[in-house]
Amino acid sequence: MKKSFIWIVSILVPVLVAIIYFSPKFDASFDLRILPKIYATINFSTAIVLTLAFRAIKQKKIIRHRRLMVTALALSVVFLILYVIYHSSAESVRYGGDGIIKYIYYVVLLSHILLSIIIVPLVLITLSKALAGNYEVHRKWARWTWPIWMYVAISGVIVYLMISPYY
Repeated sequence: MKKSFIWIVSILVPVLVAIIYFSPKFDASFDLRILPKIYATINFSTAIVLTLAFRAIKQKKIIRHRRLMVTALALSVVFLILYVIYHSSAESVRYGGDGIIKYIYYVVLLSHILLSIIIVPLVLITLSKALAGNYEVHRKWARWTWPIWMYVAISGVIVYLMISPYY
């Protein structure tokens, strides 16, 4: 995987998501309110798959690890597609809580957003090292990539659970 591809995708994904997020919404012909629940489920599934993949590599089950990581990547791509579909047709939901929980929500949300931007190049770089057979460098990148990816997956579920009463 070429460095230019990694950086182009890493820049384009958050820019396109931001453009869609702030653009006028189109009128969907069906009710999209189920999508946040679906992509929260995808985030939860991603966290489970990442945990299983971590366990597999610790047990030296390389083929299983590889399959699980491809599954985690596929889940993340499906999440991104559904997220874009939802936010291109639905207005953002405002968090309705107050007090300390409101601040907790915004800290989790902000960290989730920032790290979801950072995780794109990290995943692509880590994947490219594995695909090139450079497993020592892959492991070094994975030591950073895996926990951040796990945090993004889990914090996505937390954000959904915190805002879901306001949908």
